[in-house]
Amino acid sequence: MQIFDVIVIGAGAAGMMCAMQAGRRGRRIILLEHASVIGKKLRISGGGRCNFTNLNAGPEHYVSANPDFCRSALSRYTPEDFIALVRAHGIAFHEKTLGQLFCDHSAQQIIDMLVEQCRTAGVTMRLDCRVRTVEKTHHFIAKTTQGDYAAPSLVIATGGLSLPKAGATDFGYRIAKQFGLRIIETAPALDAFVFAAQDAQCFEGLAGVSMPAIVSCNGASFREAILLTHTGLSGPAALQASLYWRSGDMVHVDLLPETTLEALMRWFAQQQSSGSRAEIKTLLAERVPQRIAERFCELHRVTKKPLAQQSAEAITALCRGLKDWRFTPRSTVGYRTAEVTRGGVDTRELSSKTMESHKVPGLYFIGEVVDVTGWLGGYNFQWAWASGWAAGQAV
Repeated sequence: MQIFDVIVIGAGAAGMMCAMQAGRRGRRIILLEHASVIGKKLRISGGGRCNFTNLNAGPEHYVSANPDFCRSALSRYTPEDFIALVRAHGIAFHEKTLGQLFCDHSAQQIIDMLVEQCRTAGVTMRLDCRVRTVEKTHHFIAKTTQGDYAAPSLVIATGGLSLPKAGATDFGYRIAKQFGLRIIETAPALDAFVFAAQDAQCFEGLAGVSMPAIVSCNGASFREAILLTHTGLSGPAALQASLYWRSGDMVHVDLLPETTLEALMRWFAQQQSSGSRAEIKTLLAERVPQRIAERFCELHRVTKKPLAQQSAEAITALCRGLKDWRFTPRSTVGYRTAEVTRGGVDTRELSSKTMESHKVPGLYFIGEVVDVTGWLGGYNFQWAWASGWAAGQAV
């Protein structure tokens, strides 16, 4: 059996950050990764360019049963801190939109940077190393496919259930339960909505239509693009709203976010008073994609008569439908496509300063396995860096 100061399980973003920070402090670290390659989720993030942080990352951009928990770590390791590390390694990057930072070239650069940081910090790394069991005597003992390792501190950085093809498992939750820690119910998040049968039928044939919109759910609203799919609604605005959605909740979509309901109704009234002979769907196609214009006119039973011959009631109903399209999703697509897992280890079980369990001294949980879930756009990586850094200063 090999003895170390710290065992870190999971060589993703949070795990590598923790390992390299602890290694810099002179701690003897063993980093165990069940996959044969490092950083699968890092590699596919941001379309292969790794949306590695967000300039605006703050507690208000995270969802948790204990919303204040993330404040400490996020304030002590900021986006600027990670940017400084990226710059020091000569990695070119750019801001895309809304504070989202991406590599100019490849996500592999971030992975290589983290691996190099771990190497220079003296971290011992074992790939293709599956942890069979974890025990606790006076040390934590991880029995693996490559031997047994012991240490007084154990860090769980194994992520959530999302993207199983990238290696996601429930390992972290199982360890938490083994040691008596509570779990906040998990669910796929930052994921596309799946229509219920009646809505799927109404919007059949619109797959591929994209447009700006505001998507709202449970008081949270996001103004970005939406995309109609063969099964439901996707695009950044829908994915963001899914973080706040629970089964049975209604989703609201404003398809004309640049105008108010009153202004839209005035616009139609002006067209009508001018004696326009155009059909409503033709006029509406000036402001939304043609297929959306046609479908919403059908759904609201707008006749093919010229606008001048339409009733005020019909126009009002159409405008309200466009400004507040409502549907109740059957579900989201699921962990197969979800960017992240909402829920996880209850943060009331952990120290917000160190990520250590209150019940089990020496046991730490960091990253996605914890009940802290960020918005789309680099926020979850910033939580990985911040929580990993916090644990790395304490182990």
